[in-house]
Parts: sequence; C-alpha cells; structure tokens
Amino acid sequence: MKETALELVREIADPSAKLNLLREYIQAMVLRSLHESEAFVNLSFVGGTALRFVYRLPRFSEDLDFALEHRDGYSPEKWMKKVKNDLSLAGFDVKVSWNDKSTVHKSWIKVAGLLKDAGLAAMPEQNLSIKLEIDSVPPAGAVSQTGIVNKHALLSLRYYDLPSLMAGKVHALITRKYPKGRDWYDLLWYRAVRPPIEPNLNQLQNALDQTHGKSVFNAAGWKAQIKEKIRSLDCNALVEDVRSFLENPDESSLLKEENICSVL
Repeated sequence: MKETALELVREIADPSAKLNLLREYIQAMVLRSLHESEAFVNLSFVGGTALRFVYRLPRFSEDLDFALEHRDGYSPEKWMKKVKNDLSLAGFDVKVSWNDKSTVHKSWIKVAGLLKDAGLAAMPEQNLSIKLEIDSVPPAGAVSQTGIVNKHALLSLRYYDLPSLMAGKVHALITRKYPKGRDWYDLLWYRAVRPPIEPNLNQLQNALDQTHGKSVFNAAGWKAQIKEKIRSLDCNALVEDVRSFLENPDESSLLKEENICSVL
C-alpha cells in the first residue's frame, strides 16, 4: 500500500536511502503481482535485484531483470496489465508501458506523486521509474531453482543459482562499454563468500559467444580478462557510481584495483 511505503521511509533523512527503500518496495509489489500471475512458470529472476532479494546482497538495485525459460503460456502484456491494476488498487498513480520489438522485452513502470509525498521531489509528476526487462533468448546453460523469499511480502520465485547469476555479472564486467561500480562491488561480494563463488562457465561462454561471436572470448580466462579490464578503469568513478546504492556507503572505498585483483 502507498501508506505503508511512505511510513517505511518517514524517519529516514538520507535522500538516497529513502529513494532506495521506496523503489525496493515497489519492486516487491511488482514481483508479488507476477507471482500471483504465475509468471515464474515461464520466467527466472536474474540480475542485481535477484541477488539482493534472494541472496541478500547489501546493495540496492534499480531494475527488474528476467530470463524467459518457457514460451508456452508466456503472457507478458497480461502480466503488465495486472501489475498496473494491483499498484493502482494499492493507491499508486501508475503508468505501465510494454515493448517487445527487440530480443530483450521491456516495460517501464512509472509511479507519479510518490517522490513528492516522500519529500524527494517538488513536482507531483516526477516519477519513480522501474525498468523491467525480459531476455527472450537468454544464453543456455543457466541453472534455475525455486524458493520462498520474504522481502516486504512472501514471494515464491524461480531464480538463477549463484554461479549462474555470477556468469551474467562476469559477462557484464568483461563486455560492458560503460563500466559500473555496482558490477565491481558485486564481484567483490561474490568472491568474499566462503568458498568464493565461481561463475557457471558453460553459461558464460554461451553468453560471450552470443554477444561477440565464437572464439572472441574464452570463458575459462575470465579472471585474467577482468584483471586487464580493472587496470584501465578509474576506481574513483566506480566508487562514486555505487556509493549511494549501498546499505553501508563506506564499503564503496573497497573498490580498488589491488582489492579486486586479490579476490581473483
């Protein structure tokens, strides 16, 4: 409910923390709507938000990402209509768009008025926006599982296991043209787990082949490729990118070349 979302952030002074919590509450409501639509018969929850909701990554995330597992019964436009209806019934002023013209199907969920009511915007028409993406042709080889997640609501979700999620992250680290501090923070988190998480190499190789052609990258050499990449980046810029998304912003200072190389 809208009142619940506003009460959740009422005593929070930091604007970034307040925005993160509001966005996450809306994300949880969207996931609950998808769960009620039985969308997870078709979809697996992936990406940074999955890592946070399922595996408790101490970093907030902006988007909702999914991989299409089964096409039979795939009804995204119907699901998005229910998302809009559910958010509207909960008291939110919401618009939901849908675009399936490319391989990655996209929806924008835009909530008006909430930022103003929370003291984060001057104008009521300023939106809190969440991008939802469904990869309709995900790389083969990922491992999915189903479980119950408690994040603002009890949710039954299908999601990638940690090695498969890490394969997606390593693919982004190697190939993303505009590096994000969030990716590099997540890498530290994966490698700080004991024992450290290793990426699903079969899935990673399929992803690299899919985006760059066969034999351009060798998934088995991912550590060397990441070490080479970090040497070319401005770590101060990575720190600034991720700081406002962390539960503990001081952890952003860990994004240093020597730390990243050490965990590899």
